[in-house]
Amino acid sequence: MASAIAIHSLSVRFQTDFPVIENFSLNVPNGQFISIVGPSGCGKTTLLNLLTGMLPFEEGSITIAGSSPVIGNPDIAYMLARDSLLPWRSALGNAYYGMELRGVSKQERKARALNLLKRVGLKDFENAWPKTLSQGMRQRVALARTFALTSPVLLMDEPFAALDAQTKLQLEDLTLELWENEHRTVLFVTHDLAEAVALSDRIIVMSKRPGRIIADIPIPLPRPRTVQALHKDHDFHQIYVRVWEKLQEGLGEDADQK
Repeated sequence: MASAIAIHSLSVRFQTDFPVIENFSLNVPNGQFISIVGPSGCGKTTLLNLLTGMLPFEEGSITIAGSSPVIGNPDIAYMLARDSLLPWRSALGNAYYGMELRGVSKQERKARALNLLKRVGLKDFENAWPKTLSQGMRQRVALARTFALTSPVLLMDEPFAALDAQTKLQLEDLTLELWENEHRTVLFVTHDLAEAVALSDRIIVMSKRPGRIIADIPIPLPRPRTVQALHKDHDFHQIYVRVWEKLQEGLGEDADQK
């Protein structure tokens, strides 16, 4: 299977004495959903920023669809932890903002954005201003904005971390539904191990800083899935325990002292 993302022997230091990522190699085939978990500060978000070309690196290599990272790469869509909606734009205007920046025609971007808002449950809120929306609704707009782009690679950095438990489950299921329709390549950073198991084809476990891969765990749970149903599944919990144990190994001495 062709690689959407290929990372080989990547090491990153912000200063000579501050290594962030060390000897990191990862191959992501087209269409896989991969989650990355690890302790705070191990370089997860740094890795996503490297893929976008926003950060330089000196050791190793990164290719996305065979090309080196570059800022503004249309092959990549990036969803942040916060919704980052523009307060002077409606939900619809925010949903098609990325397409507008990429030069998509007004008619096409509006039609696609309206369809995505409907799919994320905001059919009657396209004219609402961000300040009138709940945090969960704002994240739905951000999700629509991300999937509205035709980029084959989606980077998602803890997009549901700030949500309450019920809304989080709803948006995880919604993400699965949107992904199942198109099978784009996803790199998903999260601290929530249950979320990682429920969404992913593979989970990459990183060590504490400097971040290294200490486990690459396949998730053999059948698709299509629903997150809420998986929480009652024995295999789901077995995989969760395995990921948790590997994460504790990655914490090393810090875990032993707790």
